[in-house]
Amino acid sequence: MITLTLDDGVAEIVLDAPERRNALTLDDLAELDAAYRRAAETDTRALVLRGEGRVFCAGRDISGVDPETDDVAGYLGAVERLMRRMAEHPVPTFAAVQGAALGVGLGLAIATDVVYVGEAAKVGSPFAQLGALLDSGGHALLFDRLGAHRALDLIYTGDLLSGAEAVAAGLFSRAVPDDGLLAFTREKARLAASGPTQAFLASKRLIASLRDERLWPVIAAETAGQEALRATADYREGFAAFQQKRRPTFRGD
Repeated sequence: MITLTLDDGVAEIVLDAPERRNALTLDDLAELDAAYRRAAETDTRALVLRGEGRVFCAGRDISGVDPETDDVAGYLGAVERLMRRMAEHPVPTFAAVQGAALGVGLGLAIATDVVYVGEAAKVGSPFAQLGALLDSGGHALLFDRLGAHRALDLIYTGDLLSGAEAVAAGLFSRAVPDDGLLAFTREKARLAASGPTQAFLASKRLIASLRDERLWPVIAAETAGQEALRATADYREGFAAFQQKRRPTFRGD
């Protein structure tokens, strides 16, 4: 469930499914896309994205997904379209990231202009337990900010960075005490909403021109790679283990 509220020049979009850690189905992606479209039609001058509950977004909701019939390329295509809409939103955008930001949740952060994280947030690539590929632009983020060795370290191990560690490594903007994260993010969005919007958007376009040379080609390659992995035994085992709440047993094929 996705909600949109407008207050004092700031739009706020909320991922509101805390019972499933705000994991996103294909329908949720469509709702989120629609919320950004509606927000763009208002006279607001900043936007906040947040997740309800203890987790920002745990990624894709795979609870009922059958790898044999899954249209993973279709799902990730919808993610890319959403991320492009988010990145092109015509006002400064801010995300308040608490708890986990994984997979698609990490992609939502990548597509937001400014990301504030709770000090105890968890970000990274847990795909080592799924037999799947980090997606939603994660390879571009980790490589650009951490370099090849540390990016692959996090991908191979599945280790997650705390919010404080992620900011120290240069992944996101600032780490904030968890209990003050939302208030801090809202205040910064209100400040931006009272600022020189056109100057901000000129900077946003310049930064986007530098980022986009790598981000969108990487997302396309991730989607193709994920579709190829769907045919492997390890991918099927990873999904089955997740759904059955057990440790996977990978064979390397």
